[in-house]
Amino acid sequence: MRILVVEDSQVVSRVMRHLLTQELNCEVDVAPDLASAKNLLAENDYFVAITDLNLPDAQEGEIVKLVLAKQIPCIVLTGSWDPQERSRLLQLGIVDYVLKENRFSYEYTAKLVRRLQRNQSVKVLVADDSMVSRKFIRSLLEQHLFQVIEADDGIAALATLKENPDIKLLITDYNMPRLDGFGLIIKVREQFSREELAIIGLSSDSDESLSARFIKNGANDFLQKPFVHEEFHCRVLNTLDALDMMAKLWEQANLDYLTNVFNRRYFFNLYEEKLPTITRNQGTLSLGLMDIDFFKKVNDGYGHDVGDEVLVEFAKRLEHSFSQHFTVARFGGEEFVVGFKGLSVEKSFALLDRFRMQMESTPVMTTKGELTITVSIGVANFNHDENVDEMLQRADVALYEAKEGGRNLVCIA
Repeated sequence: MRILVVEDSQVVSRVMRHLLTQELNCEVDVAPDLASAKNLLAENDYFVAITDLNLPDAQEGEIVKLVLAKQIPCIVLTGSWDPQERSRLLQLGIVDYVLKENRFSYEYTAKLVRRLQRNQSVKVLVADDSMVSRKFIRSLLEQHLFQVIEADDGIAALATLKENPDIKLLITDYNMPRLDGFGLIIKVREQFSREELAIIGLSSDSDESLSARFIKNGANDFLQKPFVHEEFHCRVLNTLDALDMMAKLWEQANLDYLTNVFNRRYFFNLYEEKLPTITRNQGTLSLGLMDIDFFKKVNDGYGHDVGDEVLVEFAKRLEHSFSQHFTVARFGGEEFVVGFKGLSVEKSFALLDRFRMQMESTPVMTTKGELTITVSIGVANFNHDENVDEMLQRADVALYEAKEGGRNLVCIA
């Protein structure tokens, strides 16, 4: 990613270059005036431009029109506050208007660029029966590079969410035919949690209780119409930042920090939740508990960094082989498990034995060269009178038998 900073102050340009490269690990070009900016814009493609308004050779903000004419998102970073100028620039379609007040202003700008980068993969659904309102909100969202989908009422919005379950933000008006904003939120929250989908309510109604009612019904935030561009963008960005933070906290709680597969906690919670349904429906569940053979020798002989490389590659191979339909988790150290919901122990054995042979025949590439890695596996099926821990204990006995039998084996409990 390449970013253009147009700024005649060397201090400001240095601060922005440092923050942007630190935040985004990107290429940053600096132009001290309009002439230099024109040359750089002719030579390079930029993801975003951060521009001052008053340059030595362009005192009237000409740089902004130049950047927007090239369809490059533009963030104005200026030292002067002019309400009329701000309004004019927002109407032109800039991303944001930021005052150079303190270090936080520059940090905010760098984080805004990071948010723009993420926004490219974020789908937003706008539900509003007014075409004018929908188009206005769409234009604001597209300035921030979101993927925008429209729905003209609550029923259409539900259908769109069913077709696009990866939508991350719903912005809904209150007054709509067939199904209003409150009804839509209630139905959406039956399917999507706050961690999966954020909701912002809108209304031009003068009822002061609307904001509280929206939030009590499941919205993350509420915005009164008419609103100014900046408030809208701030509410949207804060809501998505909170969603990202919740996702990050979930990952920290449920994913292994090294291999990025699920951890022991997630595996237990998932299958303890599934067991009653499996028992009730007379379903099938089996699992494979495995250890990398002689892993201590890898750490002792090549160092823990190489040991980590082996663990990461082993997890990748497990995910490639099983994660599309089954659950892969790391229990700790060199111990991993795969849960096979719907498979008998015999079918699980066949899949795991094939994986064992692939591990043996395909060396792992490390910074210290190729290493041949083998794995021992114990497989157990689910008896309907036991819990996950008891099932794992039986798989562990089978794993012990595989090790006692010479390792590089799969044994059934």
